[in-house]
This record gives sequence, C-alpha cells and structure tokens, in this order.
Amino acid sequence: MDKVEVVVAHSERATLRVGDVFLKVDADQARIDAELEAMSLAPVPTARVLWRRPPVLALAAVPGAPLGRLGGPSTGTPAAWAAAGAAIRTLHDAPLPPRLGRAGRSTAVLAAELDDECRLLVTDGLLPAGLVARSRRVADAALRPWSPAFTHGDLQIAHIFLDGDHVTGIIDWSEAGRGDPLYDLATFTLGHTDRLDDLLAGYGADIDLDLDLVRAWWSLRTLLAVRWLTEHGFDPYAPGCEVDVLKSLA
Repeated sequence: MDKVEVVVAHSERATLRVGDVFLKVDADQARIDAELEAMSLAPVPTARVLWRRPPVLALAAVPGAPLGRLGGPSTGTPAAWAAAGAAIRTLHDAPLPPRLGRAGRSTAVLAAELDDECRLLVTDGLLPAGLVARSRRVADAALRPWSPAFTHGDLQIAHIFLDGDHVTGIIDWSEAGRGDPLYDLATFTLGHTDRLDDLLAGYGADIDLDLDLVRAWWSLRTLLAVRWLTEHGFDPYAPGCEVDVLKSLA
C-alpha cells in the first residue's frame, strides 16, 4: 500500500498524496469551484480531475518536476525556463475568465491591505520598522493601472512542472481569474531574479516590462505573505525565502 504523504496542511486546506493521486481537502467549496472552473478554461496543461466528493478533490499527479523552489537553487535549462514563459504567455493571452482572481485586486484594495500588513508586521515584531518602510516604498510602484489577463494568481515556481524542456502541467488554480499579468511573472521569479531573462525569452519580447515593477510586485507579494506564512506553520525567515527577498530589495 502506498503511504500517505502530507504535501501541505494548514487551517484553510490540506493536500495529501497517495501514490499518483493528490487529495485536496478544502472546507471552502467555493474555492474548489473556482479552481475547477479555471482548470477547465485554461489553455495550458493542468492536472487531470479524477473525482470530487466534498470536501475532497482528487487529482492525478502531473508528470515531470518543477524548476525549483523558493529558498532553493533554480534548476532547468534556459530552454526550460523559456518553455515555462511560453506557457504563461499562452494563459495570459487566453479569453478572460468570468471571475476576478487574486491578481485582480484593485489598487485601492491592495493599498489598504499593505497598510494593515505593514502595521501588523511592525507591531507584532515580525520585521523591523525600517525594513518594512523601505519595502513598502518599493511596493508602491505596483499600485498602478493595468490591463487584465487570464492569470493564475499563485504561480509559484513549484507550480509549473516540466519534463525536460516541455511543460507537463500547471497546478493549484484556486486563486486564478482576471488580473495583472505582471503579478504571475513576478511570483514565478520570486527569489530567482537571475532567471527572469530566460523566462521572458519564452514569454515574448513585446511585453512592456519595467524591472522596477517586477521588484515592486516581489516586495508587495512578500509583505502580504510574511504574517500569513508565520501563522500557518511556514518559515519565511529560512535562507533565500521571503524575508531574505525583502532585504535584498530594500
């Protein structure tokens, strides 16, 4: 019998692996509905849905391996990173989905979230006030008008799988919807700044990319994540992870 592996678990959801089957347990069925809808609309490879019996969604394992993880070395050839960039561009060029995704929050909403998080990061003693202030100034550049695209919304480097230089699947679509495409590009390259050019080689040179905007999204996303990660059993202070990213940007 295959053993049960806990892939990730916190108070909102858990993902278990049994052999080649992933079991996503989520009390919020609206989130599962959103994930299934996004997977059905996305013009890129996704995990095959095996069955759904609330609160569990069963997915087949995606072949291949991700290009790396936050805090670890970036792997894969330049061609593999370009292939990931091409897949992301295919998603961003697709018809807009009906839902607003995590990457689609308005600048006013994001600014309010940033205000709250920056205050709590300091008052709770999670980060020094000077680092938070400098990081917030970097993040402010992301608060600008943008044209919506079909975005993944949580496109961590561990969420795109490849076999060699071929994308075999993109996982974890619960935050997908209409949003700022730069959010996806910044999320995917967080902590792996040296591979941004390789990614963009596949994404397409026609993108109007300002590196300061990418840095702004790196800072914004990280500021909003540190407290949540800490409260849910993750370690944003590990070498190369979120806090180190903030320090390097500020």
